[in-house]
Amino acid sequence: MRTRPVTSAEIDAWLTVLHQRGHLHHAQPGPDTTWTVQRTPHGPRWTLHHPILALDWIAKLLRELRQEEPEMRQ
Repeated sequence: MRTRPVTSAEIDAWLTVLHQRGHLHHAQPGPDTTWTVQRTPHGPRWTLHHPILALDWIAKLLRELRQEEPEMRQ
C-alpha cells in the first residue's frame, strides 16, 4: 500500500518507460496534471485527469501486458 501521494514526476517516468519499450504509441503531458495516452496507433486516446487516475490506468496496462506475455510471469 502506498504511503505517499502519486506525483506527476512518477507518472511521467512510468509513461516514458512504457513508451520507450513500445507498450504505448502516444503519451503526452497536458496542463494541470493531465496526460493524453494511446496504446496503439489506431486505438482510442485517453485523457487522464489526475495522477491517481493515471497510475490506475498504468496498473491496468501492466496487468494486460502480463496476460499477453505469460512467459514473463514467474
